[in-house]
Amino acid sequence: MLLCVSASHKTASFDLLERLSVPTTPVAPLIAAHDECVQGAVVVATCNRFEAYVDMDEPVTAAVAVGVEATLSAIEAATGVPASELDGSYTVLGGGDVAEHLFSVASGLESVVVGEGEIAGQVRRALSESRQLGTTSGELERLFQRASEAQRGVKNATAIGRAGRSLVRLGLELADSRIADWSTQRVLLVGTGAYAAATVAALRDQGAEDISVHSPSGRAAKFAAKHGLRAVSAETFPSAVAHADLVITCTTSEKHVVSAATFAAGRTAAEAAGPASAGCPVDHSGRRLVIDLGLPRNVDPDVATVPGVDLLDLETIRLHAPLEELQATDAARDLVRDAARRFTSVGERKNITPAVVALRAHVFGVLDAEVERVRARGDEGGQTEQALRHLVGVLLHTPTTRAHELAESGRGDEYVSALSALFGIDVAEAPAPASRVADAG
Repeated sequence: MLLCVSASHKTASFDLLERLSVPTTPVAPLIAAHDECVQGAVVVATCNRFEAYVDMDEPVTAAVAVGVEATLSAIEAATGVPASELDGSYTVLGGGDVAEHLFSVASGLESVVVGEGEIAGQVRRALSESRQLGTTSGELERLFQRASEAQRGVKNATAIGRAGRSLVRLGLELADSRIADWSTQRVLLVGTGAYAAATVAALRDQGAEDISVHSPSGRAAKFAAKHGLRAVSAETFPSAVAHADLVITCTTSEKHVVSAATFAAGRTAAEAAGPASAGCPVDHSGRRLVIDLGLPRNVDPDVATVPGVDLLDLETIRLHAPLEELQATDAARDLVRDAARRFTSVGERKNITPAVVALRAHVFGVLDAEVERVRARGDEGGQTEQALRHLVGVLLHTPTTRAHELAESGRGDEYVSALSALFGIDVAEAPAPASRVADAG
């Protein structure tokens, strides 16, 4: 069975999510190694969620409890966050609910800003990482592949896919109310990853022209050349921070890249250098804005104490997101539910197949014995054998059809119980079917 342990911006604080997002070791292998009944694990960790998708061996008693224990133990080992601290900050989903949830996540319906597009790539990368780690399973592969298909369907068929806004753009829109003319703003971008590229595009859409970039990892020059920006070195970074009207951070650094001390150092350096520093003196009279899009946080909270500086972080963005942007359209939800139903239906049919095969193997075993008896008495032309095999095929048709119907309605266990009660068939111990069993009915 599939299981999902989910901590998101809806259930946990950003402080906790920040700590979960920086494991010292990959979490999925720790989950998979916890117990032999764990068939596989995929972990999706983004700026506003941490989710473990676990494939459990269905016959195991208390499979859900074992799966949750495996996940919480792995989290504690990899991040240092004890299970007791997670109490009340996560939800557990099982069965068909897992597919609907992941499909909604991949489609951006569960994001801070409904419809944001970054999550689809993050879900795909989570599967790729688990493949490299060797922790996927056949059912998890199917789940995540169908999630990508569902996401594309939502994107192509609904307004959410066409009009959804990213966290980057929403952050800039919240900043827009305090910026009269974007073309006059001195913007400093910290980071050179995918979010940074999206930020450059969003800034230029707003009309920003004066954009420079700094990379804590030393990739600023290459990024600047590609996007037509100015690169800022580590030596001049504090001064650039102090001179900027707007600082946007979006790096994967596990340490703060901007703090109150950064502003202090930059202003001190600028005042010591005089008006020639960076082409103009530092003006302390205007309001400055720092937008922190990083998780873990790129900006030390003490920046909010710097005179004239306002700090806008992910949690603030979430709180100020317009309500209409947080509501998914009915069409998008319907598409996700339909995709989840199809996924579950196929899965239930696969799960009931061993029971169907076991019944057919049992019936054909009885048939073979009867055919041998008929042959011993002399069945000229094989007409009796032919009639018996036809009769068995007809009789098996309805039980086979009912098996699939019951499976799709979540009642496959009733079918298995009936086989045990009526025929004494133990599906788990049923022998492998002969080739002709698959041809019957």
